[in-house]
Amino acid sequence: MVENKNDITDAEREDTEKRKKEDLSMLYKEAILKIEEGQILKGKIISISQKDVLVDIGYKSEGVISLSEFQEPDSIKVGDEIDVYLESKEDDNGMVVLSKLKAERVAGWDKVISKCGEGDVVEGKVTKKVKGGFMVDIGVEAFLPASLAALRNFGNLYQFIGQTFPFKVVKINKLRKNIVLSRRDALQQQKEGDRKKAFEGLQKGAILSGVVRNITDFGAFVDLGAGITGLLHITDMSWGRVSHPSELLAIGDKLDVVVLDFDKDNNRVSLGLKQKTQNPWDVVDVKYPVGSKIKGTVVNLVPYGAFVELEKGVEGLLHISELSWTKKYNHPNELLAIGDRIEVQILDVDKQNRKISLGLKQLEANPWADVDTKYPVGTKVKGKIRNMTDYGLFVELEDGIDGLVHVSDISWTKRVGHPKDVFKKGEKVEAVVLAVDSANRRISLGIRQLTPDPWDEIAARFLTDAVLTGKIAKAAHFGLFVEIEKDLEGLVHISEIPLAEGEKLEEKFKVGDEIKVKVLKVDSIQHKIALTLKNV
Repeated sequence: MVENKNDITDAEREDTEKRKKEDLSMLYKEAILKIEEGQILKGKIISISQKDVLVDIGYKSEGVISLSEFQEPDSIKVGDEIDVYLESKEDDNGMVVLSKLKAERVAGWDKVISKCGEGDVVEGKVTKKVKGGFMVDIGVEAFLPASLAALRNFGNLYQFIGQTFPFKVVKINKLRKNIVLSRRDALQQQKEGDRKKAFEGLQKGAILSGVVRNITDFGAFVDLGAGITGLLHITDMSWGRVSHPSELLAIGDKLDVVVLDFDKDNNRVSLGLKQKTQNPWDVVDVKYPVGSKIKGTVVNLVPYGAFVELEKGVEGLLHISELSWTKKYNHPNELLAIGDRIEVQILDVDKQNRKISLGLKQLEANPWADVDTKYPVGTKVKGKIRNMTDYGLFVELEDGIDGLVHVSDISWTKRVGHPKDVFKKGEKVEAVVLAVDSANRRISLGIRQLTPDPWDEIAARFLTDAVLTGKIAKAAHFGLFVEIEKDLEGLVHISEIPLAEGEKLEEKFKVGDEIKVKVLKVDSIQHKIALTLKNV
């Protein structure tokens, strides 16, 4: 029998198997040397139990991973390859210690660090409440302090759990693999972005909706959304008179406002409410022609008159001089009160300066219209003295019609210092009409004109150089007034009084003293008598 060369002996086969095992052992040892604790390795699932998953990483023994480390345990199966973290090559039981969660965390940390840094905004899910804050999943676990969880104090902090928000990365500690987040900063940053975007879209004249958030003495602050708050000044609330913003608005009111102006740099917006309607002053000259009569409401009283509201935003001034033709008022509150509904006449309209002049007395007949007919010059009249001043006395001729008797028209001869020296208030007197000015409501009266001018007769009686005896009526620095007969005085000028050196006038002469004087001149035109003490 001839031996086949292709036949392999048992010894040769054994030798070949031995060499293969030695080669595999060498490869295995080399692989073991390359595996280090803390590495992330590829592993294959070789079995799944109710609690654990057995994973082969090509090491001398398999590793066991708790089934709880798998987020979706029902989706895994035998043969799946997964990333695992090698915690220890061998535990007390000779098993490899592996972790799927730590592998995900390490991989997630590297991924997160490669994509974001401090100051970046990331999205994360709040997973649980811990001491001092929350843990947030952003691919790795990060810490959110409770003080940075919201813009304002939040009531129930647990309501954040399970919610997804944007967060700002405020600190990264690579050594400890810690990340600190801030939801407050992210919200503030988003708010600033929304505000900036909203400001870019603002236009003067645009009408926006808003909510009243605060009211002050000078206006109201209106929330326009997107972090923008505008000021609605009290002067821009209504065309009419507004004493306080609370008369028109309340906190929480929703309203449409007009953008009057804005400042992007200082985040300021000026708003208007009255600008939504036409300015009533644009048509006042048409709506309130001069001479027309209209009803209005007294809204303010001042010493010089009353302000009457004709409509919202349009007021006119009823001057105190326009209250009555005849009666003199010291203050309009003597006739009117705030809230009174009165009828007035339009006297003048100044559209440009927004002024309307009103009259009340014009609704009645003007008693001065025919005074020049009723009281022609030269007419003798009688009346009661209504008032006296240092320059004359007012005589009431009829209700509302007074005439003035000037102090110089009281007597032809008597020097009158003040009307009260001759008359009493309420006394009835007779006078002559000297002049009538109906336009300015003036009547000039004279009492001395009731008798003829006696000065021609006086000039004839008191001739030059005539020596007279008189009584000193008044002493002045410029001379002496001497009464030479009843209600008739002459003046001795200081230059006509002989005085010794050092002698004083007031020491030498006393009021009431009788002295002899000589007539220098009688001026019948100026109604004056000049006297002298020289050469008497």
